[in-house]
Amino acid sequence: MPDITIFTDYFGTYMKGFGNTILSSAIALVGSFLLGTIIAVFRITPLKPLQWFGTAYVEFIRNIPLLLVIFVFFYGLPSIGVTLSGFVCGTIGLTIYTAAFVAEAIRAGIMAVPKGQTEAARASGLDYMQTMRHVVLPQAIKIVIPPLSNQFINLVKNSSILGAFAGLDLMYYADQVASKTYATFDTYIFVAVLYLVLTLPLSYMALHLERKLAKAG
Repeated sequence: MPDITIFTDYFGTYMKGFGNTILSSAIALVGSFLLGTIIAVFRITPLKPLQWFGTAYVEFIRNIPLLLVIFVFFYGLPSIGVTLSGFVCGTIGLTIYTAAFVAEAIRAGIMAVPKGQTEAARASGLDYMQTMRHVVLPQAIKIVIPPLSNQFINLVKNSSILGAFAGLDLMYYADQVASKTYATFDTYIFVAVLYLVLTLPLSYMALHLERKLAKAG
């Protein structure tokens, strides 16, 4: 059995990391959803330069490790005189990385919306962006709630990478606890429990929302 005193003795340390993990995940969740939506619209727009940019973004980001994305900001920016904290670099990298997967999910949702919806909206006088905003995207997002939920849960778990960049997250502070107590197994068991505290409610909320929208639809 894990030694509960490790958690109680270092409760404040765990909570610092827990709070920063929530903050980083929340910022990256909102940012990746907004950026991913924009990239998804770029991918299906009639404007070729935007279409090429969206495709290049998704294909490039999805096929490199998250670690390398954060490396660019943490080690690359100082070479041009810009220095950011590990927390900021990790959150930006997490946002950019997750946005590529969110974009693909939303694009799939857009493609699943019947073309007649777009044609009817354009015929009623809406321009392309108004059609996307008011007609297509609301329907597309409802369709892709399950894959989007999975991406957001993955985002929370991926936030643990901040620990490698002194990102002040849960893993970073857990490393400090482990180095002081030498109880590695016990230390990280409590980390796993705290991640479950974050991800299980997200899973439940996503399932509840999916059922509610299915019933409403």
